[in-house]
Amino acid sequence: MSKYSDIDDEQLIVRIHDGDEPDIVDYIMNKYKELVRKKAHSMYILGADRDDLIQEGMIGLFKAIRDYDSGRDASFSTFADLCISRQMYSAIKTQARKKHGPLNSYISIYASREDPEAGMDLPLEEMLEADPGSVPEQYVIDQESLKALEDEIEKELSDLERQVLDLYITGMSVKKISAVLGRDEKSTDNAMQRVRSKLKKYLEH
Repeated sequence: MSKYSDIDDEQLIVRIHDGDEPDIVDYIMNKYKELVRKKAHSMYILGADRDDLIQEGMIGLFKAIRDYDSGRDASFSTFADLCISRQMYSAIKTQARKKHGPLNSYISIYASREDPEAGMDLPLEEMLEADPGSVPEQYVIDQESLKALEDEIEKELSDLERQVLDLYITGMSVKKISAVLGRDEKSTDNAMQRVRSKLKKYLEH
């Protein structure tokens, strides 16, 4: 058991900023390593290398330790979560991929992901559909329809809408997406509604 385990993270960060006991940084990095791994796993579907994402996540965690301000920011765990997500997503965007990564050929629109806000699994079709019952019951995105859907996304969705969809498919709530993208929650929610509307129109063709 670490000698720091009974001390709040926020207090430990203050001690780091004061130059106290350098091994506190190692303790915090090890404590949040599993969070980084979980985020790398969820964002892996965006087409990035998992090991690279873990490395970027650890960079984001280090930045959180460096930049955290207890008088301005939320709890350290919330701030670290945000910094890790931002760092990973920034790394994914710099790859300048031409294809829309989240919609890999093995993903069914009935595949589930966990909604951290509601604490339950939501099918992808429910995330994208205002009226889930309108989707054909056995619809699965195969290679041919995947390509067509990717083309439709590139053509119809704005940069913001593609970013929102990217992060939503990884399991983030609209509130979390707005924080990662640095946008207000209302504009992020509006973008998600437009994504739903456009994809629903395409799927009903």
